Amino acid sequence: MRRAGLFGVPRIRPWSWQAFLLGFVVVAMSAVLQGLCVALGAKLYFAAFLPSLFVLALVAGAPAAALAALLTIPLVWWAFIPPVFRFTTLTSANADSINLFCLVAVLLIGLADLCRETLTIVSRNGFNSSDESAATNPQ
Repeated sequence: MRRAGLFGVPRIRPWSWQAFLLGFVVVAMSAVLQGLCVALGAKLYFAAFLPSLFVLALVAGAPAAALAALLTIPLVWWAFIPPVFRFTTLTSANADSINLFCLVAVLLIGLADLCRETLTIVSRNGFNSSDESAATNPQ
């Protein structure tokens, strides 16, 4: 039985120019979505970026997602943290927000990378199926 990949979504080779280009596109689309959320009154600066980083890491790999996370920080600082469209000194609450984003982004990218590697192993039938279960003891 042939297993489908990531629900029919093609995976891109990490460290390729397509992966990094997709990272730029994902950051731009997330910024537009975040702008819509801010226009509707949301105060969460990184809300639209976290799910997109996870999906990007699944599809394009950890290097492209890490670059996207690094691009997200100055973008949010400039475009969404008041006063908007200006770099100003961060308050402690805004700095904490950025630090929390960094922590969650690292955890999400790591989880997505593990999922990506697991999908690769499973798609190559990397798990050996034997007749004996590991729970049975032949003695």
